[in-house]
Amino acid sequence: MIPQSYIQEVLERNDVVDVVQSYVQLRHRGRTYTGLCPFHNEKTPSFVVYPDTQSFYCFGCGAGGDTITFMKKIANLDYVEAVKSLASRAGMPLPQENDETGRQRSRILAMNKDAARYFYDQLNTNQPQAAQARAYWHRRGLSDNTIRRFGLGYAPDDFNGLQRHLRQRGYTDQEMLEAGLIKRSQKGNLHNTFWNRVMTPIIDLRGNVIAFGGRVLDDSKPKYVNSPETLVYKKSKTLFALNVAKKDPSRRYILCEGYMDVISLHQAGFGTAVCACGTALTEEQVKLLTNYADEVVLAYDSDEAGQKATARSLELFRNTAIKVTVLNIPGAKDPDEFIKRNGADAFGRLLDKSANGIEYNLDKLRAKYDLSTDSGKVEYVRDAVTLLASGLTPTEREIYAGRISEQTNVSKATILNQLESTVRRVSDRQRRQRQKDLQKEMLPAQIKVPHSLGGEKALAAVSGEQQLLAAMLKDPSIIPGIRERVDPQELVMPEDQALCRVLYSMPPQTGPGILATLGSQLDEGQMALAAQLLARNSDNPLTPKDVELFIQRIKQRTASQRQAPQSEEEMRRRLADLTKAKTQSNTQS
Repeated sequence: MIPQSYIQEVLERNDVVDVVQSYVQLRHRGRTYTGLCPFHNEKTPSFVVYPDTQSFYCFGCGAGGDTITFMKKIANLDYVEAVKSLASRAGMPLPQENDETGRQRSRILAMNKDAARYFYDQLNTNQPQAAQARAYWHRRGLSDNTIRRFGLGYAPDDFNGLQRHLRQRGYTDQEMLEAGLIKRSQKGNLHNTFWNRVMTPIIDLRGNVIAFGGRVLDDSKPKYVNSPETLVYKKSKTLFALNVAKKDPSRRYILCEGYMDVISLHQAGFGTAVCACGTALTEEQVKLLTNYADEVVLAYDSDEAGQKATARSLELFRNTAIKVTVLNIPGAKDPDEFIKRNGADAFGRLLDKSANGIEYNLDKLRAKYDLSTDSGKVEYVRDAVTLLASGLTPTEREIYAGRISEQTNVSKATILNQLESTVRRVSDRQRRQRQKDLQKEMLPAQIKVPHSLGGEKALAAVSGEQQLLAAMLKDPSIIPGIRERVDPQELVMPEDQALCRVLYSMPPQTGPGILATLGSQLDEGQMALAAQLLARNSDNPLTPKDVELFIQRIKQRTASQRQAPQSEEEMRRRLADLTKAKTQSNTQS
């Protein structure tokens, strides 16, 4: 295990606000900071960071904890790796690795780094194959500087070249298999995953090489081969080139379809280009983008697959605060081809004219119907009105209704009447759904006592015990006194009992550092509970009188529990006596 003193120093050197601000745009409000939660989609900020207690909590989804917890969730790391990430951020020497999973993760990352160097070195040898690979990158319009910047390389036409190289550096075949750098054939033979391909390393937000994408130099199949998912690589949570794009001051990101588009855009001066890694865009990637972008331009290929990807991406961004526009690329199949033909300035002008999602979808609808026919106009108006009924302002509806009127020669008043009726139906449906969603979102912030534990009758005691836990979290110096008076078994909720036991095991402390001490002893749910209690009471001083009141509530329930069985037993005895007396009376009769 990592020494507690080391963890404490890591947290002292990584202020929670500074760390969170690396991923979330925060607004300073009094003693706290607020922003859009990076762990679920929302339009109204419910994510709060508390500098006083060095914690965070989301009142929407219930995520919460300390700086280490945040790093675990945002970067998909285990506890040890999160501590190491923060240590590296603070320039601290890394702790001794004892955790087996952490050791395996570290080995894979080191191996990937060595593999990336191998591929880059192979690209720059004097071998004829390397010359062909360099010629490929140059034909695609990439400069030597761009090749170096993105660490592009070449995997030779050799089934075991990388394997031999990594063996010489001390890695085992099993480790290479776990990293996805070699495969086992159906006959059981080991061979490289990549050979005779130009190579693109995929790098995470911390600068680690986590995977690779390989492309053939011609049009043979399969054209692309990508790393499998491993301990360090989850493609649904990764965006290619985000490690570079996040350094750009612009908040307008360009979402492309492939690695080549991204690299070409960066070379042309568009430093916020990114793409999904070997998969369609996912909700996790959208959430990741919300941490960096205020606007996203969808710049997918103009073919059918690209259009389908655009439609799916628009749906994924629907419930975010990000402004989304769609790029129409005339005379080219993708951004890379357009820039080669027309230059970077022309592409910049194209970006500025990109259509918003409504305009894009209206244009697609119009293309589906023959507006020279009455039936085509009716179907177009029906679908267009449905499209406009959700998520638009009255002004936007007015403008687009006018546009539809011009396209169909149907009066604007008629379209607006139909739109108003549709808006009411959609609004009712959305309101019902929103009520359901709010109920789900507020679950973490409510106290729900199972009926088996006393139901509503125990609510006052649960409220008291959770406030008592909050008081101990805010001021650990009071823990010894409470420990002498309250047994964890006296608490109603099992999760409260568990947190209480951990608090009782803590040495007396002062200041807000107790979450750091708790971090390695609590699971994610327990840490979220601790953060939730701190968040609820961030502005509540919880005086000694309050603490006494909380203890009395707990004791009153404990006393009533002790009396209840006695009363029931007494009732049973009385009933038995009455039954016996009645039996005797009947016998005498």
